[in-house]
Amino acid sequence: MDDTPPRLHLASRSPRRAELLEQIGVRFTRIDAEVDETPRPGEAPGDYVRRVTRDKGRAGWAQVEGCADALVLAADTAVVVDAEILGKPRDRGHALEMMGLLSGRCHRVLTAVALVGGAGEAVRVCETEVRFRPVSPAEAARYWESGEPRDKAGGYAIQGLGAVFVAAITGSYSAVMGLPLFETAALLAEAGLSPLAPPAPGAG
Repeated sequence: MDDTPPRLHLASRSPRRAELLEQIGVRFTRIDAEVDETPRPGEAPGDYVRRVTRDKGRAGWAQVEGCADALVLAADTAVVVDAEILGKPRDRGHALEMMGLLSGRCHRVLTAVALVGGAGEAVRVCETEVRFRPVSPAEAARYWESGEPRDKAGGYAIQGLGAVFVAAITGSYSAVMGLPLFETAALLAEAGLSPLAPPAPGAG
């Protein structure tokens, strides 16, 4: 058993991101990195998720940069309809409005992931297309009452009750959940943290 502290720090309070990282067998600790997630005037969705993710990574790095070989992983997700970024719903009315925008049509989910360390930083963005079936106002209201949409970008969770609205998905399921595992694994592998790499001599 490897008792050395993990090199990787996940700058997120999201249980979904932690579960996804655990899924690919990477050891990590969690830190909290609060940043301003307000879109800037005229900011393109792709630029927005890159900036916020990079800011989260840098904020996390500021907490651990004294640790040898430390790395910080951060991510951010934006649900986009007609170039409009749908954040987390402010209240019931806002959630129902967002569900109306998503109903019966396709939208984009942009998720950026960043890895920050002493050698620098790298950011990758994954774009996924999601198509919703028509959602009635009564269904949207019942979904809000379930409590699930309250802290979710776009007001839904594809891994939860929100899955019943998803007619099709083109791209990364894990990215819609909040962490694109293909891009994440690639970044980690470049830093020597691939879960498929052979163990170091003497480890285990």
